[in-house]
Order: sequence, then structure tokens, then C-alpha cells
Amino acid sequence: MTRLFIALLIVAGAAAASAADAATVLVTGSNRGIGLEFVKQYAAEGWTVIATARDFSDAKELNSLAAANKNITLMKLDIVDEDSVKALAKDLKGKPIDILINNAGVLGDIPSQTFGGYKLSVFQQVMNVNAFGALAVSEALHDNVIASSQKKIIAITSGAGIISGKGAGGPLSFYRQSKVALNMGMRGIAHDLKDKGVIVGIIAPGAVDTAMRREIVGDKAINDQRPEASVSSMRKVIAGLSPASSGQPLNYDGKEMPW
Repeated sequence: MTRLFIALLIVAGAAAASAADAATVLVTGSNRGIGLEFVKQYAAEGWTVIATARDFSDAKELNSLAAANKNITLMKLDIVDEDSVKALAKDLKGKPIDILINNAGVLGDIPSQTFGGYKLSVFQQVMNVNAFGALAVSEALHDNVIASSQKKIIAITSGAGIISGKGAGGPLSFYRQSKVALNMGMRGIAHDLKDKGVIVGIIAPGAVDTAMRREIVGDKAINDQRPEASVSSMRKVIAGLSPASSGQPLNYDGKEMPW
């Protein structure tokens, strides 16, 4: 009986230690697509997941997932609203965040970013969300990341942001520019937080069958990789990030991407 009691104490202690050591990930734009898949996969492995979005009213799958998983917390966040970002930082003060994933992004109206139809309002929207949003959230939550064990800040970029790539003119001009700006901005954060031990990952998901992707290529997106495969690959890249790879754009398969 005594041995059994001791064994139970050991098991209980191990479980408590495991729960206490559970890593935390925060995902922006978690209500659909790649962001939602990050939430699914990390939650399935027992991570503490903070899933953020501007509005959860239409996020049926995410709401159901959170209702069934106590380790998922939903928190409202508009990444281009300074008050919203500050409020989140206040609510999370003192909470270590091992991995901060800046996933939220917008495509923007395509005709309004095609030569001959440029609109300043669309340019501002796309740049604000895709470039500044990630910088604002990373800055606001950097103390949380520094306080964690893994100390990783991730930004989801795109092959469309490679200046030396094949794509240049045509549609999506603002989207492309926003990803170039994102890459440079996150490289700057990697430099600024290097002495704090923070590792910044800039990762492209590849061509993924999401609602955003279908806005560009229509039903051709069904031939792209599924979100499950892309996120699984990116998570492997995130797990393997080191100070040496901090600030360098990487593809979902871990290969370095040119600027």
C-alpha cells in the first residue's frame, strides 16, 4: 500500500510538473485558415494556446474547438488598433509566451492594387495589417516572449515578398510590398532583441488552399497543399530555429529564401 501511495504521488507530481511546464503559443488571425490550423495542432499536443482575432462571431470551428479544449483561450485583438494591442498586453502582463505567431494578414482588393487602379486607402490597409500589425504585436508582447523558455517570435511571410523572385508587376502589388516590409521589419526586431535571447522566425507557408488563396487563383487552389501539411511543416521549422537563423526568411520546408 505504501509503495502504491508513493507511486501515485510520483505520477501526480509528474503530471503537475508537466502542466506547469506546458509551453504557451499565441496566434494572431486564428479564426480561419493557417491561423486556425496552428491552434488545432498546438492544442492537440497539449500546448496552452492563446487564439486571437478581431471577431469570433463567425469563427464557428474555432469556437467549437475552444469549447472542447480547456487549454485554448480566445482573446480579441485588432492588430492595427493601438488600444486593442495595449489592452491585450495589459491582460497578458507577466504571462510567458514561448512562441508568438504573427499570422494575421489581408490580401486587399485586387483591382485597387493593380497598375491603373491604385487606391491609397487599400495600400494603407494592406501595409498596416501585413507589415505594421506584426511589428506592433511583437513590440507589445516582447517582454512575455523574453520571460519564456523558447523565446520565439514568428512572422508568416510569403514568397510574394521576394524582390529577386519572378513575380513583380501585375495584381497584388500592395500585398507584395507589404511582405517585403514585413521581412525587413522583423529582421530589425531580430537585431533589436538579439541580446535578450529572442529568436525571430520569418516563415513562408508555401501555396496553401485557403480562402485567401482562392481569392487569387480560384478553384486552382485545390491543387495546393492543405493547411494541415503546411502548418505541420512550419512547426518543424519553428521547433528547429536557432540564433543563427534568426531574421532570415525561410520556406516552410526550412530552406533559406532569398531577399
